[in-house]
Amino acid sequence: MYAIDAATQVCAVIGNPVGHSLSPAMHNAAFEAAGLNYVYVAFRVEDVGACLTGMRALHGFRGLSVTIPHKQAVMPHLDAVEPMARRVGSVNTVTNDEGRLVGSTTDGPGTLRAFADAGVALAGRRTLFLGSGGAVRAVAFAFGELARVSCITVLGRTQANVEALAKDLRAAVAAEVRAGSLTDDLEAALAEHDVIVQGTPVGMAPDTEASCVPAHALRSDHVVFDMVYRPLKTRLLRDAEAAGCVVIPGVEMLVNQAVLQFETWTGVPAPRDVMREALLAALTPGR
Repeated sequence: MYAIDAATQVCAVIGNPVGHSLSPAMHNAAFEAAGLNYVYVAFRVEDVGACLTGMRALHGFRGLSVTIPHKQAVMPHLDAVEPMARRVGSVNTVTNDEGRLVGSTTDGPGTLRAFADAGVALAGRRTLFLGSGGAVRAVAFAFGELARVSCITVLGRTQANVEALAKDLRAAVAAEVRAGSLTDDLEAALAEHDVIVQGTPVGMAPDTEASCVPAHALRSDHVVFDMVYRPLKTRLLRDAEAAGCVVIPGVEMLVNQAVLQFETWTGVPAPRDVMREALLAALTPGR
């Protein structure tokens, strides 16, 4: 790492808890590879307002990554929120422009980069989202607003959350928007859609053999993206590979949202391969 001095720019991730975050590994590797006098740290934060006040006062404090449970709580303390983040209803990135704090979201655009890297064109595609949490919201809005998919169907177990997301999407995107039950409507929806976005915790370690998608319902023309990245290859992705599907692992979303943060804060292209390697090393030490 480059020497830290009075000119060092500071970036950080805030959350509670935050000790598990992989962002410091990615960003510090990227700063070093790019030869930038930046450092990235992790802060456990309980008082979000005080944190943002401190950031505003510190001229060398350039950027924040925001994780659970603060993605919504930071918004009232910002000077501006970019339009997509406002519609999503959460912020995962804060940039300090000489004391003016600007909030944005990189989860959705980062996911679009992951699909582009996999050679998947989304325009006109029928997309199925499993789950209705914050990450699903961010990606669904990006699919509707930026990728111009033709249909967005959201299935979940908490119908109030599913209907709320569908209502918000209908007000913002041109795509057809549907809502349904993950329990009752899954197999019929799988038959009607060609892109599957898995956004529930199902399959996450330690329950790595679980999947909410029956293997027999997967077709070779499905594109399957699983937001879960622990393990790197979930049961769903293994089943999808066996069925001949194009698969996109959750680490690609994680890397690409961090790439966009890096580029927002520094103004230079991110060393994406370095960031991916640092992430994989942190996820699988000793590999």
